[in-house]
Amino acid sequence: MGSTRIRHHVNAPRARVYRALLDARAIESWRVPEGMTSHVHAFDAREGGAFRISLTYDAPTATGKTTAHTDTYHGHFAKLVADEQVVEVMEFETEDPALRGEMTITVTLVEVDGGTDVIAVHDGVPSGVPLADNEEGWRMSLAKLAAFVEAG
Repeated sequence: MGSTRIRHHVNAPRARVYRALLDARAIESWRVPEGMTSHVHAFDAREGGAFRISLTYDAPTATGKTTAHTDTYHGHFAKLVADEQVVEVMEFETEDPALRGEMTITVTLVEVDGGTDVIAVHDGVPSGVPLADNEEGWRMSLAKLAAFVEAG
């Protein structure tokens, strides 16, 4: 199991960024790396609430963790601190032992001059997921988050 930590500046207030972390339609647009599309199956944005999301590769040659071209994960919101932090516990739906296990994602929002710093820490990344790939996927997603909230 491994960890990644990403920091990304967003030119928007913390409250707007926080709302985008807990809105299913927003999640579908920003929390997906380039080359994939997202589908939110379930999303109960409250502490203890569950979610289930699938990411499907656009390229027919890409290999998914759950099915031939799809990564599906489910989990719950472990902690919500309004306009400050979202903690999620999640796991891939897979039979591959190298990709199984609970992961914790902690997103902390720090108010800074001119906007918000988003700090995303992903703990418990399964051994079958290269940390560099996980980090790159999160960098892409956080760039999309910035574009989404900066557009208003």
